[in-house]
Amino acid sequence: MSISDWPEHQRPRERLILHGAAALSDAELLAVFLRIGVAGKSAVDLAREMVSHFGSLNGLFAATVGQFSALRGLGPAKFAQLQAVMELARRAMAEQLKTGAAMSSPQVVRQYLQLALAHKKYESFTVLFVDVANRLIASEEMFRGTLTHASVYPREIVKAALLHNAAAILLAHNHPSGIAEPSQSDRALTQTLKNALAMIDVKVTDHLIVAGNQVYSFAEHGML
Repeated sequence: MSISDWPEHQRPRERLILHGAAALSDAELLAVFLRIGVAGKSAVDLAREMVSHFGSLNGLFAATVGQFSALRGLGPAKFAQLQAVMELARRAMAEQLKTGAAMSSPQVVRQYLQLALAHKKYESFTVLFVDVANRLIASEEMFRGTLTHASVYPREIVKAALLHNAAAILLAHNHPSGIAEPSQSDRALTQTLKNALAMIDVKVTDHLIVAGNQVYSFAEHGML
């Protein structure tokens, strides 16, 4: 049955308008994005198949154009649209972080970093540079590596902090393994960076590890 044949109060688009996007399930939100399904499947059915096939939303967002297009009803055009939506969301969050109030909100920072890092299949080390008014100056992927490791060079982060005239920085990286717990090397690197940046009077406010829907905060665990 087509979604247009459903009772109006059950249709995802109408429910979104009436109750807000948060009221919809993952599949329903994807169905609004897809607009139409394929022969024998509504947009909601196709959306459920997408989430099931890729295992999660993060798995879907991390899919290559070839993997995405392998599902019937999808293709390069939909892939490009989804990537554009994700990038717009990341840019909107970055704009929000450029106000001191937003940067002071741990939840907003976490949401931004999850959007930026959770879907990546390689380890990415990102640094957020902050000014004296606690506003975001820049967010940069400083280093990228393999599935399990990224080489990080403290000197490059110090140089970038000086270049941006940052008063503080927030460190972040992802664990594609899905386990947010820091390794011993993560702990040692954090202390090394904290000491190196203290030499130029730049504070490390936190180090966040993103693993899927989990975020581990060094600051919250008293490790800074």
